[in-house]
Amino acid sequence: MKTTVDIADSLLQEARQVAHAEGTTLKSLIEEGLRAVLSRRVPRVDFLLEDASVPGDGLQAAVNTASWDDVRALAYGDRL
Repeated sequence: MKTTVDIADSLLQEARQVAHAEGTTLKSLIEEGLRAVLSRRVPRVDFLLEDASVPGDGLQAAVNTASWDDVRALAYGDRL
């Protein structure tokens, strides 16, 4: 999308020099700057997984080395 923006002459000159020195375009430099500013301003919604762990010492010895079929049989019993 094309748009027109008023930028101070000195800032535009500095941006052009940086873009040239970095071998990139002014457009890329402006887009990078906008993304950086927006990422700081847009509130992030962090997901926090509730701790659903249970107390204990881990798997029982008989289950620790059991096959998946054995574990499933222990979990479901006759309901298979």
